[in-house]
Parts: sequence; structure tokens; C-alpha cells
Amino acid sequence: FRRVLFRSRLQTKMLDFFQALESTGFSTWIRESGSIWAYPIVLTLHTIGLGMLVGFNWAVDLRLLGVGEAIPVQSMERFFPWMWWGFWINAASGIVLTIADATTKMTSWVFGVKLALIACAIIVLKLIYKQVFVNKTSNGKALAFVSLVLWVLATTAGRLMAYIGPVSGLVGTSNN
Repeated sequence: FRRVLFRSRLQTKMLDFFQALESTGFSTWIRESGSIWAYPIVLTLHTIGLGMLVGFNWAVDLRLLGVGEAIPVQSMERFFPWMWWGFWINAASGIVLTIADATTKMTSWVFGVKLALIACAIIVLKLIYKQVFVNKTSNGKALAFVSLVLWVLATTAGRLMAYIGPVSGLVGTSNN
């Protein structure tokens, strides 16, 4: 009984926190403003960051898997700073998009799956960099394959957030 009561209180406090985040002036402006500098530009930046991170990551992964054999693998190292720029653009824009709709995003299991997949993909990216480009102890084929799968799943989870789980702006309503 205590465990259930604690969980219920914790869930209530977390939901209160998410509602407070969502109620800030900045969140309201991002979500409800008709300005191109609000939601549209943040979503565009999120898409650009995704393109940089995942696009360059795919190029490296495909090269490690044997596509474009005329291109030296080591020349792909120059993509890593661009991937990290894309990651940080995505992280910043993702935080803004999340706080603008915190009660929906932070209570969605699909959102949690998406974040877990991204975390795994970033770990794999770091392993590829270390093993293939720094230590040169691996050809990275297995990691490249895992990376491709993780990015496909993470991107799919991101898109499915619009169709599965809580509905934005409709508390207690869910797409199932």
C-alpha cells in the first residue's frame, strides 16, 4: 500500500512539474504563437539537426559496411564534428519542443523508447569513433549495422509519437 501511495504522490508531483513547465510564458509562446520564430523554426532546427546527425552517421555506417569502397574509411572521420553539431542542435531544439508539450511528451512511453534508442545510438557512435578511427582496433561492421538499426527505430519512434500514446492538448486522451 505504501509503495502505491508513494508512486501516486510521485506521479502527481511529476505531472504538476510538467504542467508548470508547459505553463511558462516561453512554452506557451512556442506552442501557441503564430510567429515563424516559435514552433516552426524550432521544428525546422530539430529536422536540420536530425539530418546532420543521422545523415552523416548513415554515411559513415554505410561506408563501414562496404558501400563506396573507393572512399577511404579514415576520410569519414571529418563527419564526426558535423554529427556532434547536429546532436547539440537536436538536443536544444528537442528540449524546447518537449517543454512546450511536457505533459504529453513526458508521459508517453513512446517518447521514453525514442530517448532510450537515441542514447544507445550515441553510445554506438562513440564506440565506432573510438574503435575504428582512434584505436583502429575494429572494422566497425557490426557496430555500423547496430547503428543503422537504432537510428531507424529512433526515427520511427519519433514519428509514432503523433499516433501512439497521449494526445497533445487532450489530458487523459490516448491514441491506442
